[in-house]
Amino acid sequence: MDALDLARWQFGVTTVYHFLFVPLTIGLGVFVAGLQTAWHRTGKEHYLRLTKFFGKLFLINFAMGVVTGIVQEFQFGMNWSEYSVFVGDVFGAPLALEALLAFFMESTFLGLWIFGWDKLPKRIHLACIWAAAIGSNLSAYFILAANAWMKHPVGYEVVDGKARMNDLWAVLTNSTALAQVPHTVAGAFVVAGGFVLAVSGYRLLKDRRDMWRGSLRAALVMTAIAGAVVAGTGDMSAKLLHEQQPMKLAAAEGLEHDTKGAPFSVAPGIEIPKVLSFLATNDFDATIRGTESLQADFEKRFGPGDYRPDATITFWSFRLMIVFGMATVGLSVLGLWLTRRRRPVPGWFARTLLLALPLPLLAVISGWLLSEMGRQPWTVAGELLTAASVSPGVSLAEVAISLSVFTALYGGLAVAEVVLLARHVRKGPEEPPVPAEPLAPRREPSLMY
Repeated sequence: MDALDLARWQFGVTTVYHFLFVPLTIGLGVFVAGLQTAWHRTGKEHYLRLTKFFGKLFLINFAMGVVTGIVQEFQFGMNWSEYSVFVGDVFGAPLALEALLAFFMESTFLGLWIFGWDKLPKRIHLACIWAAAIGSNLSAYFILAANAWMKHPVGYEVVDGKARMNDLWAVLTNSTALAQVPHTVAGAFVVAGGFVLAVSGYRLLKDRRDMWRGSLRAALVMTAIAGAVVAGTGDMSAKLLHEQQPMKLAAAEGLEHDTKGAPFSVAPGIEIPKVLSFLATNDFDATIRGTESLQADFEKRFGPGDYRPDATITFWSFRLMIVFGMATVGLSVLGLWLTRRRRPVPGWFARTLLLALPLPLLAVISGWLLSEMGRQPWTVAGELLTAASVSPGVSLAEVAISLSVFTALYGGLAVAEVVLLARHVRKGPEEPPVPAEPLAPRREPSLMY
């Protein structure tokens, strides 16, 4: 193992850990804004209590996401300086837009929302949480646009060994980004929905108040709709993979040789005939390139080397993403049927939702592993190899020390996050103030004798 291997491990560990908070922030912010909108429109007290309850959970998660996200920026200079030099002029624009526009918008209006209770007019206060939620989603767009450029670089030219952006609009409207953004954001709403379902299920087991059934029903609807969007945009992504990243598609399906009417591999030895060709091209008889022929083409274009991603990780991360995602969405559909026509939530189903909390998180992490590991051995497809992206002169010991420190730090933050969330969930929402007993009318002394 050398410094490159540890640097990749470090970036993988910190990215996956940070990505635990990002989707929850994206989806939960919109959910809280929806709850406050319901309170604003109806005036019902339980909507206000749910807004403040889930709002605190949102704030805890947001704070952890900010802390862990800062480390991501440091690593570009610490371990990946060659990568930073090559992509800096392209990445600068979307990352600047993310920081100066989206994140400042999110954090500013979130601060106004936190401290604006009973100080701002209700409509202005409601607009603040919506602005913060929109800022979270804008932030995701700019980050994913930069990430999509690594898979399908557009709007640039290479000058003196560096990528120079010549079309910002092309970068922001990259076809890969236009498919990746709704797919990832919809996945974030599935994560947030799964989180709200687990919390509502737990609270229903503690007390059977109607407001928990209401929050559970809202989360069921959000999860089911978001799951449908994930499936639709996943189909778009598969077709783009066939055109732009055929090696990733072949590795994800374990397809070694060019195949006409390629089957979809459910698991090793279990195949559905011709389905892969249809998913990739809308043609059951289309030919899908295999890893071996693509490897030969890459060697002709880029010289000797192994241009195939890790077959095991790519293959199984794709299937785990599908299994965990379908299980989460399937539970939401089942829940909608079980609670139809104002039927009570069965106790066994509430317990199942609590146990299913990790499923959507495992789904998005598996998807992220597929996305990033499937791009290997490139950091920028066709332009910059991962081996050429690492900082020169960084020793194995230096990376090992920083990896150990980050892992320990993130472990501590994980414990703090779980403790804070669990404590707040167990405590439940604040009870409404008990109205004071009316004072008895004062009896004036009589002036009559």
